Amino acid sequence: MKKAQDQPGSKGPDRKRDDSTIEDNLRHIAELEEKALATRSLGEKIGDAASRVIGSMPFVLGHFVWFAAWILLNLGAIPGIPPFDEFPFGLLTLVVSLEAIFLSLFLLISQNRMTRQADKRAHLDLQINLLAEAETTKNLRLLEKIAERVGVPKEEQPSPDLDQPTDIVRLATRVEKHIPESS
Repeated sequence: MKKAQDQPGSKGPDRKRDDSTIEDNLRHIAELEEKALATRSLGEKIGDAASRVIGSMPFVLGHFVWFAAWILLNLGAIPGIPPFDEFPFGLLTLVVSLEAIFLSLFLLISQNRMTRQADKRAHLDLQINLLAEAETTKNLRLLEKIAERVGVPKEEQPSPDLDQPTDIVRLATRVEKHIPESS
């Protein structure tokens, strides 16, 4: 009969260790995110704030109301208010064009920061994967030695090429040759 701690959903010592590891990892990730946010330049903070506003439904609805009111007012549909930007609405076109330029710049600032942050995360992922690969290689070597010592036949042992370190440069070159560039 299985112990209660070995059964799925149990809260045995292994479960506590896993929960502790998860909590530690989450805390470390949160610290990295907080550090990344804290080290943003003033321009990046403004770009991020503008992106949050620009990408919201109230922003879209506000612009819909603004454009509708501007057009109705300048078509003479609102009695008592004389049009100030008659059709084809040159002033509206100018204002909207200038707004589009600045909104695009804010979005690019925010996007550039997020790209740099994603690149840092990708480099961290690569380092962790390389460390995990090295650990796996060492474990396979150890497993082969144990298998030899206890008499496990060679055909049942791990593949011999898996117990060698991965040649990262060679692998990257092969990936580049086989993956087409996006156009």
